[in-house]
Amino acid sequence: MGFYLFPVSLPIWKAFRLNQESYLRLISGQKSGLTAALLRFFLTVAAIPYSIAIGLRASLYSKRLLKTHHAGAKVISVGNITVGGTGKTPLVIWLCNLLQRKNIQCAILTRGYRTTQDNQDEPGILAERCPQARVIVNPDRVAGAAEAVNQFGAEVLIMDDGFQHRRLARDLDIVTIDATQPFGYGKLLPAGLLREPVTALARADAVVITRCDQIKETELAELEQKLRQINSNMIIARSIHAPICAESADNKKISLEALKGRKVFVFCGIGNPQAFLNTIKMLGCNVVERRVYDDHHYYNSDDVASIYEQAMCGKAKLILTTHKDWTKIARVGALGKPVPLAYLAIELKFISGEDKLRDLIEDALADKIPAKKKEPI
Repeated sequence: MGFYLFPVSLPIWKAFRLNQESYLRLISGQKSGLTAALLRFFLTVAAIPYSIAIGLRASLYSKRLLKTHHAGAKVISVGNITVGGTGKTPLVIWLCNLLQRKNIQCAILTRGYRTTQDNQDEPGILAERCPQARVIVNPDRVAGAAEAVNQFGAEVLIMDDGFQHRRLARDLDIVTIDATQPFGYGKLLPAGLLREPVTALARADAVVITRCDQIKETELAELEQKLRQINSNMIIARSIHAPICAESADNKKISLEALKGRKVFVFCGIGNPQAFLNTIKMLGCNVVERRVYDDHHYYNSDDVASIYEQAMCGKAKLILTTHKDWTKIARVGALGKPVPLAYLAIELKFISGEDKLRDLIEDALADKIPAKKKEPI
């Protein structure tokens, strides 16, 4: 979860001596009592200057008093309005592969994170899944865009986590919204998880609702209705994070069928751990124990030892995690023994709205793509 106290790189929950799970229980109202109520009050007060700051910033951009820079290439932003995992990375991969199939030279702009390890996890996944694209890690999106265009000849730039980074002009704004936690408890940081008021979605061209298989159809319809009230013109697509298989430390693939009923120990350190745990349960795994770390957790050898100890105590036959956590923990070494360790491979799968989203992308890129590439994407 990417909200840090300014100017120090300290996650908000740690400032209150909480872990991420406790912080979410606090702001969601699940945590009761006088202490919890006082903490929520302080968080609400703390949200006031944040609200003023982002409101002023938005106004300055709207009035063009803050300058936007043009990259010399088409820019597609993929972002969100809440902190935490909303499914941006799978959408970036889908979009990048979509362009690559048309031989469109694209680059991915990503800002990286504050720890040395996290500067490599998501960009590493993007580089692995989009081998033909150049991945540019630079918190200065304008400088990263210039590098992608001038040094690598990129025709289209995909800006990962770019909705709030308005300094770089974009041709298309696509926002991901997690169906299980769409509006961050309805409050701005740090009282809730909203980076901006939900009314900011008025400037989005499209919304991709992710994890639609984890809520009821009536709730999805209600969510879509709220989105239409904010912006009646934007494209709305529904998607799921579809599991493909589990991939183990020795590069063996475990089918989804083989996971059914298997005793697994599950761990993760991501923005929305409950969504991942729900996916594991939906696969029919027998979860004997679980461990949830804070988002962007830096794994060390003690963590690895603890994970294996818990797995063995629970008599797990497999340790299962996310691709992001796998990428980070693999650097520590000693994986796969004495209990096999694997990550759940997933891909973004649309259940509605994909055709409209493709048309929107094609229209946005039409005047930049050479004629030979203008066949329907």
